[in-house]
Amino acid sequence: MMEYQDILNSYHYELRYHPKMSKQNRAAQFAPFAALTGYEEAVKETARTTTKKKQLTEDELEQLNYQLQEIEKELEKKPVIKITYFEKDKRKIGGKYLEYIGKIKKIDSIKKEIIFFENKKIIIKNIIKIEIIKSI
Repeated sequence: MMEYQDILNSYHYELRYHPKMSKQNRAAQFAPFAALTGYEEAVKETARTTTKKKQLTEDELEQLNYQLQEIEKELEKKPVIKITYFEKDKRKIGGKYLEYIGKIKKIDSIKKEIIFFENKKIIIKNIIKIEIIKSI
């Protein structure tokens, strides 16, 4: 015999002045409590990998310097180049390699950086590869 059979189909009283709570709000009352706020983000941050910066050989540095000098001679033609460079991570040791394609505005020899027309700035010592896309 089933328990509560006598009240199963009986009328359920609802208050006139107090609206019924939605299922979503009702479920939120029983949601798990996160006692360790930020724990999941900390685990994700720890699991995130970074790359160590590559040290260029003398020949590679010489090639990059030569390319920069040639580009600097032709700045008025607004050369388009593709640069592969290292960007240091703000939170962890290491960083990542990125590529950027754009028109060079100027090469700042004082701050030692390349400035593009899109106001992107790349520090020269972080560059590992330069490819000329638009012939100069």
